Amino acid sequence: MGSRVLRAVVLGPPGSGKGTVCERIARSFGLPRLSGGRVLRESVRAGGEVGALAKQYVERGLPVPDHVLTRLVTAELQRRRGEPWLLDGFPRTLGQAEALDRVCRPDLVIGLHVPFETLKDRLGARWVHPRSGRVYNVDFDPPHVHGLDDLTGEPLVQRRDDRPEAVAARLRSYREAAKPVMELYSKIPPVRAEEESEALLRAEDQD
Repeated sequence: MGSRVLRAVVLGPPGSGKGTVCERIARSFGLPRLSGGRVLRESVRAGGEVGALAKQYVERGLPVPDHVLTRLVTAELQRRRGEPWLLDGFPRTLGQAEALDRVCRPDLVIGLHVPFETLKDRLGARWVHPRSGRVYNVDFDPPHVHGLDDLTGEPLVQRRDDRPEAVAARLRSYREAAKPVMELYSKIPPVRAEEESEALLRAEDQD
């Protein structure tokens, strides 16, 4: 790939392993990894107009509206103009994708596809450290001490939407929102996407 700046997006349903995939790609290519969740947490800590608005939802345990998260992420990418980046799980809606395009269209989009039953099992076993966003799975990636974060020792929580009764609805909602996003990104020239994918695979083989 030479010295060309690479901007990539990894998309996939909840529980598909986006974090693990992004971590490996970011390490292999030295790409700064960004996610909507991380940008949100940093913005809330930093304050500012949009951060203060997002904090009102976070503190009440409510989902942050699409337009607020979009403003936070696109503002961060504006600050990184001319730099490479790897977006983890953003955009999730057509509105987010169109807003991202106005900043910079990605060179490469990787879509992860995992069977529904596998996603349901993974999400039901997932626990999170709220302050950092670190994710554990009690089946295959448990914390060193049950119920506690490895780095801080603070309690882990299970997100309300990871509980069994909410998972099916959450996955249906994701599929409905993701379909137009993937249709948009299917227009990326296929030769270019294939060249980038081959480079990623070579890097993984050498890792």
